[in-house]
Amino acid sequence: MLSLLVVLPLVAALVAAAVPRLPSAAVRWWWLGVTGVEVVLVAVLWAGYRTPASGSLAYEERVPWIPGVRSSYHVGLDGLSLPLVALTCVVFLACAVYALRDDERPRPRAALFLFLQATCIGLFIAADLLVFFVWFDLSIVGMYLVIAGWGHGDAARSALKFFLYTFLGSLALLLGFIGLYVGSSPHTFDMLELAAHPPLSGTAGGLVLAAVLLGLAVKTPTFPFHTWLPPAHTDAPAIGSAVLAGVLLKMGTYGFVRIAMPMLPASWRAWSGVILAVGIVSVLYGALVALAQKDFKRMVAYTSVNHMGYVVVAVGAAGFVSGSDAHARSVAVSGAVTQMVSHGLITAALFLLAGVLHRRAATYDLGAFGGLAGPAPRFTALLAVASFASLGLPGFSGFIAEFQVFTGSIAAVPVALLALPGIVITAALFLVALQRLVAGPVRGRSEEFTDLVGTETWSVLPLLALSLLIGVLPRVLLDVVEPAADAVVRLVGR
Repeated sequence: MLSLLVVLPLVAALVAAAVPRLPSAAVRWWWLGVTGVEVVLVAVLWAGYRTPASGSLAYEERVPWIPGVRSSYHVGLDGLSLPLVALTCVVFLACAVYALRDDERPRPRAALFLFLQATCIGLFIAADLLVFFVWFDLSIVGMYLVIAGWGHGDAARSALKFFLYTFLGSLALLLGFIGLYVGSSPHTFDMLELAAHPPLSGTAGGLVLAAVLLGLAVKTPTFPFHTWLPPAHTDAPAIGSAVLAGVLLKMGTYGFVRIAMPMLPASWRAWSGVILAVGIVSVLYGALVALAQKDFKRMVAYTSVNHMGYVVVAVGAAGFVSGSDAHARSVAVSGAVTQMVSHGLITAALFLLAGVLHRRAATYDLGAFGGLAGPAPRFTALLAVASFASLGLPGFSGFIAEFQVFTGSIAAVPVALLALPGIVITAALFLVALQRLVAGPVRGRSEEFTDLVGTETWSVLPLLALSLLIGVLPRVLLDVVEPAADAVVRLVGR
């Protein structure tokens, strides 16, 4: 059943691409129907999920693929991957709803997004490094086509920059994977075997970890490997930005906890100070640069550098084994995974709302609007909720995630508190943006601004409702995440 999550959107994409006579409306509803079924399937998997025994996965499937290098189609779920698979299905469903009224080449767009959904789910369920890498690279191709084909502004240049940066990062990742394969005995790409028997340490382990970290850091993105992100977001269509920020960025941080930490524990501990420093700089740099933006979409893009920096801080702190207790480090890792889910939900909502600005006024310039609360009360309400959720207000998932990240990280290594000002700066920048967009008299592009239509409302509302659900009832998520976080901390501490 797990493979059905990957196969279904792939087959649906082929149908959409291969049947040119499908009417536009039928294609859009076909896309929506498939993404809806995907959400139902992942809900069934979640309902039947039981924490797997140490060193194994739930819903595990294995089929020989390239036996000469001991690579197999090996997939499964645990508390690290299940929340991200669910996040992927929800975000893609929201995008399909948002695009119901768009008539810009709907057939290839539906096929492309269904293909992209399959690559994301395939990566999060992969238990073999080669399978992981194949989906990692295919997702880059899919997002490149989304930005180049449906973007605006200087879309071709932004798409090319995105492709070159992330593709070069993937080559570094491949070098790291080959290093893990060469160092293992017997040679294998199987993730469970590599985590159970770490193949490398010392200088060789450090070099392989550097290659893996470089590939994942570009994808995350962390400072200073983030420069592809603002133009990619600014020129991407709204649903492209929602998928890029909501799902694709998580591939990098997921790789930290799935690959780098358990497979190279000694090297991770040795490099934890550098990783923590990069995380702190990313938190502060992302927040300060976001505060200086006059373009709403670029502002949200830079907050991704800030919010993903929290994840890097947490996983970096988890490497400070000496003198710290395992529970604190487990809390930090649990917060990192919660932050991935929270950021995916909230930022996808923010980018869809940014898309509404562009649909109505063809600009994201904060100075072009004012007083939107009058003509667009539904837009204002959802933007306010998304902003408060993103700045970590209690009652939303962002608060749960950031509370865990900082509690666990500071308890493990007190210097992590240097990242705390990032929360204050983030709060300030969202309040300033809200004030400029929705408060005061109606002026500029706000005068002819029309409120959200049904598809726009129902694409954003469920994302924020899930953030609220996690914020009020966090056990729904934490019961799944915490056992997996404990396992990661045990593996790093070996």
